[in-house]
Amino acid sequence: MPVPDYETFMLPVLRLFGEGVKNVAECVPRLKAEFGISDDEAAELLPSGRVTVLQSRAHWARTYLSKAGLLESPKRNQHVITPKGREVLAASPPRIDNAFLDRFEGFREWRVRAAAEPVVNDQLDQPAARPAPATDARIESAQTPEDAMASAHKVMNAALRDDLLGLLQAMNPIRFERLILDLLAAMGYGGGDLSNGRMTRATGDGGIDGVIDEDALGLDAIYIQAKRYDPSYKVGRPDLQRFVGSLTGEGATKGVFVTTSDFSRDATSYIERVQHRIRLINGQRLAGLMIQYGVGARAQHLHHQHGGRGLFLGGLRGAWRLCRGSRAVACVPTALSSPV
Repeated sequence: MPVPDYETFMLPVLRLFGEGVKNVAECVPRLKAEFGISDDEAAELLPSGRVTVLQSRAHWARTYLSKAGLLESPKRNQHVITPKGREVLAASPPRIDNAFLDRFEGFREWRVRAAAEPVVNDQLDQPAARPAPATDARIESAQTPEDAMASAHKVMNAALRDDLLGLLQAMNPIRFERLILDLLAAMGYGGGDLSNGRMTRATGDGGIDGVIDEDALGLDAIYIQAKRYDPSYKVGRPDLQRFVGSLTGEGATKGVFVTTSDFSRDATSYIERVQHRIRLINGQRLAGLMIQYGVGARAQHLHHQHGGRGLFLGGLRGAWRLCRGSRAVACVPTALSSPV
Protein backbone atom coordinates (compact mmCIF):
# COMPACT_ATOMS: atom_id res chain seq x y z
CA MET A 1 0.00 0.00 0.00
CA PRO A 2 1.12 3.64 -0.41
CA VAL A 3 2.95 5.21 2.52
CA PRO A 4 0.28 6.61 4.91
CA ASP A 5 0.25 10.28 5.88
CA TYR A 6 2.10 11.37 9.01
CA GLU A 7 -1.10 11.64 11.08
CA THR A 8 -1.91 8.00 10.41
CA PHE A 9 1.56 7.16 11.73
CA MET A 10 1.05 9.00 15.03
CA LEU A 11 -0.69 6.26 17.00
CA PRO A 12 1.57 3.42 15.75
CA VAL A 13 4.67 5.52 16.48
CA LEU A 14 3.45 6.25 20.01
CA ARG A 15 2.78 2.53 20.55
CA LEU A 16 6.26 1.64 19.34
CA PHE A 17 7.88 4.07 21.78
CA GLY A 18 5.61 2.63 24.45
CA GLU A 19 7.11 -0.77 23.63
CA GLY A 20 10.60 0.59 24.11
CA VAL A 21 12.00 1.61 20.74
CA LYS A 22 14.61 4.34 21.17
CA ASN A 23 14.35 6.38 18.00
CA VAL A 24 12.58 6.78 14.68
CA ALA A 25 15.16 4.64 12.89
CA GLU A 26 13.90 1.66 14.90
CA CYS A 27 10.29 2.58 14.09
CA VAL A 28 10.67 2.68 10.31
CA PRO A 29 11.04 -1.08 9.55
CA ARG A 30 8.22 -1.92 11.95
CA LEU A 31 5.93 0.66 10.37
CA LYS A 32 6.80 -0.78 6.97
CA ALA A 33 5.75 -4.24 8.14
CA GLU A 34 2.63 -3.07 10.00
CA PHE A 35 1.22 -1.20 7.01
CA GLY A 36 2.37 -3.67 4.37
CA ILE A 37 4.47 -1.09 2.56
CA SER A 38 6.36 -2.62 -0.34
CA ASP A 39 10.11 -2.27 -0.79
CA ASP A 40 9.59 0.05 -3.76
CA GLU A 41 7.19 2.26 -1.82
CA ALA A 42 9.49 2.33 1.20
CA ALA A 43 12.36 3.42 -1.04
CA GLU A 44 10.43 6.32 -2.58
CA LEU A 45 12.36 9.55 -2.05
CA LEU A 46 11.16 13.06 -1.47
CA PRO A 47 11.96 15.52 -4.29
CA SER A 48 15.11 16.49 -2.41
CA GLY A 49 16.44 12.99 -3.03
CA ARG A 50 17.90 12.85 0.48
CA VAL A 51 15.21 11.11 2.52
CA THR A 52 12.43 8.63 1.89
CA VAL A 53 8.77 9.54 2.23
CA LEU A 54 8.44 6.83 4.88
CA GLN A 55 11.28 8.22 6.99
CA SER A 56 10.03 11.78 6.65
CA ARG A 57 6.47 11.00 7.73
CA ALA A 58 7.63 8.87 10.64
CA HIS A 59 9.87 11.71 11.82
CA TRP A 60 7.05 14.24 11.59
CA ALA A 61 4.72 11.94 13.50
CA ARG A 62 7.34 11.77 16.26
CA THR A 63 7.83 15.55 16.17
CA TYR A 64 4.12 16.26 16.62
CA LEU A 65 3.80 13.71 19.43
CA SER A 66 6.76 15.37 21.16
CA LYS A 67 5.19 18.82 20.88
CA ALA A 68 2.07 17.44 22.57
CA GLY A 69 4.19 16.13 25.45
CA LEU A 70 3.53 12.46 24.69
CA LEU A 71 7.21 11.82 23.94
CA GLU A 72 10.34 13.43 25.31
CA SER A 73 14.03 13.36 24.48
CA PRO A 74 16.27 12.53 27.47
CA LYS A 75 19.38 12.74 25.30
CA ARG A 76 20.49 13.12 21.74
CA ASN A 77 19.05 10.66 19.22
CA GLN A 78 16.69 9.10 21.77
CA HIS A 79 13.04 9.57 22.66
CA VAL A 80 10.92 7.93 25.34
CA ILE A 81 7.22 7.86 26.03
CA THR A 82 6.03 10.15 28.84
CA PRO A 83 3.44 9.36 31.54
CA LYS A 84 1.01 11.49 29.53
CA GLY A 85 1.76 9.35 26.48
CA ARG A 86 1.06 6.16 28.42
CA GLU A 87 -2.26 7.62 29.59
CA VAL A 88 -3.20 8.18 25.97
CA LEU A 89 -2.34 4.59 25.05
CA ALA A 90 -4.29 3.30 28.05
CA ALA A 91 -7.37 5.10 26.74
CA SER A 92 -7.11 3.08 23.48
CA PRO A 93 -7.96 5.87 21.02
CA PRO A 94 -8.84 4.61 17.53
CA ARG A 95 -6.63 7.27 15.95
CA ILE A 96 -4.28 10.10 16.90
CA ASP A 97 -4.14 13.10 14.59
CA ASN A 98 -3.70 16.85 14.84
CA ALA A 99 -7.28 17.30 16.04
CA PHE A 100 -6.62 14.79 18.83
CA LEU A 101 -3.34 16.45 19.83
CA ASP A 102 -5.09 19.81 19.99
CA ARG A 103 -6.42 18.85 23.43
CA PHE A 104 -2.89 19.29 24.82
CA GLU A 105 -1.89 22.82 25.74
CA GLY A 106 1.74 22.39 24.73
CA PHE A 107 0.73 21.30 21.24
CA ARG A 108 -1.72 24.18 20.83
CA GLU A 109 0.92 26.69 21.88
CA TRP A 110 3.48 25.21 19.48
CA ARG A 111 0.95 25.09 16.63
CA VAL A 112 0.08 28.75 17.07
CA ARG A 113 3.78 29.67 17.13
CA ALA A 114 4.28 27.66 13.96
CA ALA A 115 1.39 29.34 12.17
CA ALA A 116 2.40 32.82 13.29
CA GLU A 117 6.11 33.14 12.56
CA PRO A 118 7.47 35.89 14.81
CA VAL A 119 8.35 39.09 13.02
CA VAL A 120 12.02 39.70 13.71
CA ASN A 121 13.35 43.20 13.43
CA ASP A 122 16.89 43.99 12.35
CA GLN A 123 17.04 47.18 14.37
CA LEU A 124 17.10 46.87 18.14
CA ASP A 125 15.81 50.45 18.33
CA GLN A 126 12.41 49.16 17.20
CA PRO A 127 10.45 46.47 19.07
CA ALA A 128 9.48 43.45 17.04
CA ALA A 129 5.91 43.41 15.83
CA ARG A 130 3.65 40.90 17.52
CA PRO A 131 2.51 38.05 15.28
CA ALA A 132 -1.17 37.91 14.53
CA PRO A 133 -3.12 35.08 16.19
CA ALA A 134 -3.32 31.97 14.05
CA THR A 135 -5.40 28.83 14.17
CA ASP A 136 -3.54 26.09 12.35
CA ALA A 137 -0.17 25.30 10.82
CA ARG A 138 -1.02 22.01 9.17
CA ILE A 139 -0.36 21.45 5.50
CA GLU A 140 -3.78 20.81 3.98
CA SER A 141 -4.23 18.83 0.79
CA ALA A 142 -6.46 21.56 -0.65
CA GLN A 143 -3.73 24.17 -0.44
CA THR A 144 -2.01 25.52 -3.51
CA PRO A 145 1.64 24.50 -3.88
CA GLU A 146 2.69 27.99 -2.77
CA ASP A 147 0.48 27.83 0.33
CA ALA A 148 1.72 24.33 1.15
CA MET A 149 5.33 25.49 0.92
CA ALA A 150 4.60 28.45 3.19
CA SER A 151 2.88 26.19 5.74
CA ALA A 152 5.77 23.72 5.67
CA HIS A 153 8.24 26.57 6.13
CA LYS A 154 6.39 27.79 9.22
CA VAL A 155 6.10 24.34 10.79
CA MET A 156 9.77 23.49 10.21
CA ASN A 157 11.01 26.84 11.47
CA ALA A 158 8.85 26.53 14.59
CA ALA A 159 10.34 23.10 15.27
CA LEU A 160 13.83 24.46 14.61
CA ARG A 161 13.30 27.38 17.00
CA ASP A 162 12.28 25.00 19.78
CA ASP A 163 15.26 22.72 19.16
CA LEU A 164 17.65 25.67 18.98
CA LEU A 165 16.41 26.86 22.36
CA GLY A 166 16.94 23.41 23.84
CA LEU A 167 20.55 23.46 22.67
CA LEU A 168 21.15 27.02 23.84
CA GLN A 169 19.90 26.20 27.33
CA ALA A 170 22.45 23.38 27.56
CA MET A 171 25.30 25.46 26.19
CA ASN A 172 28.32 26.60 28.18
CA PRO A 173 27.62 30.15 29.49
CA ILE A 174 30.74 31.63 27.91
CA ARG A 175 29.95 30.01 24.58
CA PHE A 176 26.40 31.33 24.79
CA GLU A 177 27.64 34.87 25.38
CA ARG A 178 29.98 34.54 22.40
CA LEU A 179 27.06 33.36 20.29
CA ILE A 180 25.09 36.51 21.13
CA LEU A 181 28.02 38.64 19.99
CA ASP A 182 28.16 36.59 16.78
CA LEU A 183 24.46 37.21 16.22
CA LEU A 184 24.68 40.97 16.76
CA ALA A 185 27.63 41.16 14.37
CA ALA A 186 25.63 39.19 11.80
CA MET A 187 22.82 41.73 12.22
CA GLY A 188 25.22 44.51 11.25
CA TYR A 189 26.26 45.87 14.63
CA GLY A 190 29.93 46.64 14.90
CA GLY A 191 29.86 47.13 11.15
CA GLY A 192 29.30 43.39 10.87
CA ASP A 193 32.83 42.79 12.17
CA LEU A 194 33.02 40.46 15.16
CA SER A 195 36.31 42.06 16.20
CA ASN A 196 34.28 45.14 17.17
CA GLY A 197 32.61 43.12 19.92
CA ARG A 198 34.14 41.73 23.07
CA MET A 199 33.17 39.69 26.06
CA THR A 200 33.73 41.16 29.49
CA ARG A 201 35.11 39.62 32.63
CA ALA A 202 32.48 37.86 34.72
CA THR A 203 30.99 40.26 37.23
CA GLY A 204 27.97 38.37 38.53
CA ASP A 205 24.34 38.13 37.43
CA GLY A 206 23.86 41.88 37.37
CA GLY A 207 26.96 42.60 35.35
CA ILE A 208 27.76 43.15 31.70
CA ASP A 209 28.49 40.04 29.61
CA GLY A 210 29.61 41.73 26.42
CA VAL A 211 29.98 44.97 24.50
CA ILE A 212 29.71 45.63 20.77
CA ASP A 213 30.13 48.86 18.85
CA GLU A 214 26.90 50.20 17.40
CA ASP A 215 28.59 50.91 14.07
CA ALA A 216 31.89 50.35 12.28
CA LEU A 217 33.30 53.63 13.62
CA GLY A 218 32.57 52.78 17.23
CA LEU A 219 30.72 56.05 17.85
CA ASP A 220 28.58 54.37 20.49
CA ALA A 221 28.47 51.02 22.25
CA ILE A 222 25.76 48.50 23.07
CA TYR A 223 26.14 46.62 26.34
CA ILE A 224 24.85 43.07 26.52
CA GLN A 225 23.58 40.72 29.17
CA ALA A 226 22.97 37.16 27.97
CA LYS A 227 21.31 34.65 30.30
CA ARG A 228 20.45 31.00 29.75
CA TYR A 229 17.37 30.50 31.86
CA ASP A 230 14.95 27.60 32.12
CA PRO A 231 11.81 28.21 30.01
CA SER A 232 9.70 28.31 33.18
CA TYR A 233 11.71 31.24 34.58
CA LYS A 234 10.45 34.73 33.80
CA VAL A 235 13.04 37.47 33.87
CA GLY A 236 11.59 39.97 36.32
CA ARG A 237 11.92 43.62 37.12
CA PRO A 238 14.72 43.07 39.71
CA ASP A 239 16.87 41.38 37.02
CA LEU A 240 16.45 44.36 34.73
CA GLN A 241 17.02 46.86 37.53
CA ARG A 242 20.41 45.26 38.18
CA PHE A 243 21.21 45.47 34.48
CA VAL A 244 20.22 49.14 34.36
CA GLY A 245 22.43 49.75 37.39
CA SER A 246 25.36 48.13 35.60
CA LEU A 247 24.78 50.33 32.55
CA THR A 248 24.73 53.42 34.74
CA GLY A 249 27.98 52.34 36.35
CA GLU A 250 29.57 52.07 32.89
CA GLY A 251 28.19 55.43 31.80
CA ALA A 252 26.26 53.58 29.08
CA THR A 253 22.85 54.42 27.66
CA LYS A 254 22.14 51.45 25.37
CA GLY A 255 21.78 47.80 26.21
CA VAL A 256 20.36 44.47 25.11
CA PHE A 257 19.13 41.84 27.55
CA VAL A 258 18.93 38.39 25.94
CA THR A 259 17.40 35.34 27.59
CA THR A 260 16.43 31.86 26.47
CA SER A 261 13.23 32.18 28.52
CA ASP A 262 10.88 35.19 28.60
CA PHE A 263 10.21 38.44 30.43
CA SER A 264 7.47 39.15 32.93
CA ARG A 265 4.91 41.81 32.16
CA ASP A 266 6.24 43.91 35.03
CA ALA A 267 9.74 43.70 33.56
CA THR A 268 8.69 44.87 30.09
CA SER A 269 6.63 47.67 31.62
CA TYR A 270 9.63 48.80 33.66
CA ILE A 271 11.93 48.94 30.62
CA GLU A 272 9.45 51.18 28.80
CA ARG A 273 9.84 53.78 31.55
CA VAL A 274 13.60 53.94 32.04
CA GLN A 275 15.73 56.57 30.33
CA HIS A 276 18.19 54.00 29.03
CA ARG A 277 17.50 52.54 25.59
CA ILE A 278 17.24 48.82 26.32
CA ARG A 279 15.91 46.12 24.04
CA LEU A 280 14.67 42.77 25.32
CA ILE A 281 15.14 39.57 23.31
CA ASN A 282 13.30 36.51 24.62
CA GLY A 283 13.94 32.91 23.61
CA GLN A 284 11.53 32.76 20.70
CA ARG A 285 12.80 36.00 19.20
CA LEU A 286 16.40 34.91 19.75
CA ALA A 287 15.85 31.66 17.87
CA GLY A 288 14.03 33.52 15.11
CA LEU A 289 16.91 35.95 14.70
CA MET A 290 19.40 33.07 14.59
CA ILE A 291 17.44 31.48 11.77
CA GLN A 292 17.02 34.75 9.89
CA TYR A 293 20.71 35.64 10.05
CA GLY A 294 22.07 32.12 9.65
CA VAL A 295 23.80 32.02 13.02
CA GLY A 296 23.60 28.44 14.26
CA ALA A 297 21.34 27.06 11.55
CA ARG A 298 22.19 26.01 8.03
CA ALA A 299 19.67 26.08 5.21
CA GLN A 300 19.32 23.04 2.99
CA HIS A 301 17.88 22.67 -0.52
CA LEU A 302 17.55 26.45 -0.90
CA HIS A 303 18.93 29.03 -3.26
CA HIS A 304 22.34 29.52 -1.70
CA GLN A 305 24.39 29.31 1.44
CA HIS A 306 27.80 30.57 2.47
CA GLY A 307 30.06 28.24 4.38
CA GLY A 308 31.51 29.17 7.72
CA ARG A 309 33.44 27.71 10.58
CA GLY A 310 31.46 25.24 12.64
CA LEU A 311 29.71 26.56 15.72
CA PHE A 312 27.68 23.55 16.80
CA LEU A 313 29.12 20.13 16.07
CA GLY A 314 27.00 17.17 15.10
CA GLY A 315 23.21 17.20 15.17
CA LEU A 316 20.83 19.02 17.43
CA ARG A 317 19.02 16.28 19.32
CA GLY A 318 19.69 14.33 16.16
CA ALA A 319 17.21 16.53 14.32
CA TRP A 320 19.16 19.43 12.87
CA ARG A 321 22.66 19.92 11.58
CA LEU A 322 23.97 23.27 12.68
CA CYS A 323 26.76 25.53 11.63
CA ARG A 324 27.73 29.16 11.66
CA GLY A 325 28.01 31.41 8.65
CA SER A 326 25.03 30.46 6.48
CA ARG A 327 22.89 33.02 4.75
CA ALA A 328 19.60 31.76 3.38
CA VAL A 329 15.89 32.33 3.68
CA ALA A 330 14.90 29.30 5.76
CA CYS A 331 16.12 26.19 7.51
CA VAL A 332 14.96 22.62 7.09
CA PRO A 333 15.66 19.50 9.17
CA THR A 334 18.70 17.68 7.87
CA ALA A 335 18.34 14.64 10.11
CA LEU A 336 15.46 13.61 7.90
CA SER A 337 18.13 12.80 5.34
CA SER A 338 19.45 10.05 7.55
CA PRO A 339 17.51 8.04 10.13
CA VAL A 340 17.86 9.10 13.74
